[in-house]
Amino acid sequence: MATDLPFGSYRETAKVFNFKGLTTMNIDNAKSQMRKGMLEYCILLLLKERPAYASDIIQQLKEAELLVVEGTLYPLLTRLKNDGLLGYEWQESTQGPPRKYYALTDDGRLFLNELDQAWTEIAHTVGVLKSKTVLINNKNV
Repeated sequence: MATDLPFGSYRETAKVFNFKGLTTMNIDNAKSQMRKGMLEYCILLLLKERPAYASDIIQQLKEAELLVVEGTLYPLLTRLKNDGLLGYEWQESTQGPPRKYYALTDDGRLFLNELDQAWTEIAHTVGVLKSKTVLINNKNV
């Protein structure tokens, strides 16, 4: 079935409708956009319990199967700092120069609480829609 598609495999590309007509959307691009939307939240979650060095943040995200490169992380950390959600302090390192450890500010904790509520609402909505889809599909079988 997937080989009949002129635009590639179904797993890689899906057809979607927009105002201009039929277009194709790359699934990898959609997944990338979803990850970008969650990245800020995930970083704040990691810093909820204790400050962390940027390399540690990347490692923890990697362990959670969210791959992020330094070129993505550092600008986001800078923006979060400039927004008053993160602070940092320099700590001496036994291996090389001092390291910058990022931590949530009080405003960052409040913002994280808001994001927690938003995530709960989003997860609930998606769960409801997925369960309705399963019910509809089961009725049609």
